[in-house]
Amino acid sequence: MTKARTRVLQSSMLSVIEMVEQTLKNNWNYPAYTNYGTDEHYTYGDVAKMIARLHQLFQQLGIEPGNKIALCDKNHARWAIAFHAAFTYGAVVVPILSEFNIEQIQNIYNHSESVLMICGQKYADGLQARILNIADFTMKDEPYRIDMEAFNDFQPSDVRYFRERPDDLALLSYTSGSTGRSKGVMLPYRSVWSNMLFADEVLDFGPGDPTLAILPMAHMYGFSFDFLFEFLIGCHVHFLTKTPSPHIFIKAFNDIKPVVVIVVPLILEKIVQKQIFPILRTRHIRALTAIPILKKVVYRQIRNKLYAALGGRFYECIIGGAAFNKEVEDFLHQIHFPYTVGYGMTECGPILGYEDWHLFVKGSCGKTVPRMQLRIDSPDPEHTPGEILAKGTNVMLGYYKNEKETLEAIDEEGWLHTGDLGTMDKNGNLFIRGRKKTMLLGANGQNVYPEEIEDAIMTHTLFEESLVVQRGEKLVALVYVSEPALERHGLTHETLLQKLDTYKRQINSYLPAFANISGIEVLEQEFEKTPKRSIRRYLYK
Repeated sequence: MTKARTRVLQSSMLSVIEMVEQTLKNNWNYPAYTNYGTDEHYTYGDVAKMIARLHQLFQQLGIEPGNKIALCDKNHARWAIAFHAAFTYGAVVVPILSEFNIEQIQNIYNHSESVLMICGQKYADGLQARILNIADFTMKDEPYRIDMEAFNDFQPSDVRYFRERPDDLALLSYTSGSTGRSKGVMLPYRSVWSNMLFADEVLDFGPGDPTLAILPMAHMYGFSFDFLFEFLIGCHVHFLTKTPSPHIFIKAFNDIKPVVVIVVPLILEKIVQKQIFPILRTRHIRALTAIPILKKVVYRQIRNKLYAALGGRFYECIIGGAAFNKEVEDFLHQIHFPYTVGYGMTECGPILGYEDWHLFVKGSCGKTVPRMQLRIDSPDPEHTPGEILAKGTNVMLGYYKNEKETLEAIDEEGWLHTGDLGTMDKNGNLFIRGRKKTMLLGANGQNVYPEEIEDAIMTHTLFEESLVVQRGEKLVALVYVSEPALERHGLTHETLLQKLDTYKRQINSYLPAFANISGIEVLEQEFEKTPKRSIRRYLYK
């Protein structure tokens, strides 16, 4: 039986900015944000006052609704406050992953035509932009400063924000940081609204409930379901402001005891593969699990320990962002761990598929979510994989300043071509059968595009072909170097191998940290290719 649902976003007639107003007014004295492990925390009333101060500053700077404001920093409470201020002002928010390098951040700022960059000093020093320092909300090189005392008497009745239209542009989310591959996904307010309403329809959160935000807020999965939804219903959101060690990660879960756990697959895979599987493979435990009755006891104990390690309070663990390791999922299913796997993409802000863990079918990624349609482009969708097509309220407006790719992504009937291959059973459960696209997922939920890394590799004229593959949480570059190329560079196979670490460091210097390669492997033969001379990626692991 599924858990009873308590709708907190009471009326579907509320716009998403009205939802922000409602949560601020209703939860004025409740804690809103805390940076985990620090004394920095804000109530909903504090957030409302800081929004008002920032709106005053935006007015002084001549910013108008519809202008674009870029936001780049690590996860923390002031990132959240800066977002709310820009969003409720009617600006188009351009969230940028903090792991991008300065050149990539600059590219996005320029391409998006942003009029302001809100970021930390770490980024400000290298950017050519109009900078608002996120640490104290002061302007760089401009005589503007927020009067921090002016709004101390600000009351819930004073909260009143911009009124949006459903199809107006709300967010510009970049799936890439390079000049050549910049692709800004234009998400309208209706998409944000629909994603928030979906979460309210399926999750049972309430004012004051503790949550732990660990996914990047500049990534739509983390933005929608690890941050914004929780705020709209009055939760107390705790941010992990640094990439944690496994010890800190588990400690944070146990300190906060979140009501729902939202992760990318790699987090659970690491815990199970590195901490649980080695125990199960010991001679003693294998002997116990060979006896059915004792196997149940052992599995129950493991389930309880895993549940306790993630706080011991959560209703379910929601996994999304990438394909889930089959061996790990089979094990979680056997021990009756409360998990579910969803499906989404940035272009839908992001949700497309979900099912409550009680009804979830192993190996699937849920069923079509409300206000959306999914279909498989196949003559036999139940048995023959085809491209997954999506249509509905969540779908983007298109790619910013990129009509060609927009027309390729959304057909004349309004179907978004996801690039993923899947099947759908007679009960509507969706199964991913392959990735038509090549996107990989970093350990913390960042999109990793192998073509960008390969572009960096090919800046070295020595390498004639390259391909980046993912092995666990590591990215490995496979390269081919011909004999003539070695001769041109005065190298032998032996001296080439000796210089690979040097090449690796040079390549990584061009890339954000989450896209760094862990090593380079040299192939003896050229990559196998299609008739169109594209590398057959699926042959290489």
